Amino acid sequence: MRLYADRPDARARQLATDLGLVAWTVLWVLVARAVHGAVLVLAEPGRAVADLGRSISETMGNAAGAAEDVPLVGDELSGPFDALGEAGGAVTGAGEGATDAVQTLATVLAVVLVVLPVGWLLLRWLRWRLGWSREATAADRLLRYGADGLPDLELLAARAMATAPLPQLARLPAGTGAGWRAGDPAALRALAGIELARLGLRVPEINSR
Repeated sequence: MRLYADRPDARARQLATDLGLVAWTVLWVLVARAVHGAVLVLAEPGRAVADLGRSISETMGNAAGAAEDVPLVGDELSGPFDALGEAGGAVTGAGEGATDAVQTLATVLAVVLVVLPVGWLLLRWLRWRLGWSREATAADRLLRYGADGLPDLELLAARAMATAPLPQLARLPAGTGAGWRAGDPAALRALAGIELARLGLRVPEINSR
């Protein structure tokens, strides 16, 4: 399976496109990391609330334990402290919930910022690169496995006659069409060269069939 063209100009365009895809991916990964870090800053208040709740729960728990040691009225004295400790636990839960929500939001935003732009360009790049690779590989087979071991330039010439832009055909030497019908090697090479040049491939150095 062919990955790059023979012609330096076509190969340079392919390499530039490949490097552009890598640069685009790196750019959006860096953007996603920056956004992820910026959103996580919003989780700090939630962490502070959770820490406050834990501190209240711990302090009230210690106070309740001390109150229970008071003779006769220990249970009554520890009751309010236990209630405050439970309230502190609720505050801790609320703070942790807010922190988790912010962390989830940061992760989702980071993933979306990478998947959408990179995925969009990757699909376009794959369609272009795989399409070229299929055509270039097929052209290689024609050049390598023609009749008598010679390149099958007739099919490439016919493809050029059918699909090449008229300005390109008009630049060919006069009588190229008639020469193609007659099987003239020069006409075949000229027309096949148009199709191979479109793919960035070289015409093999063969003068006759």
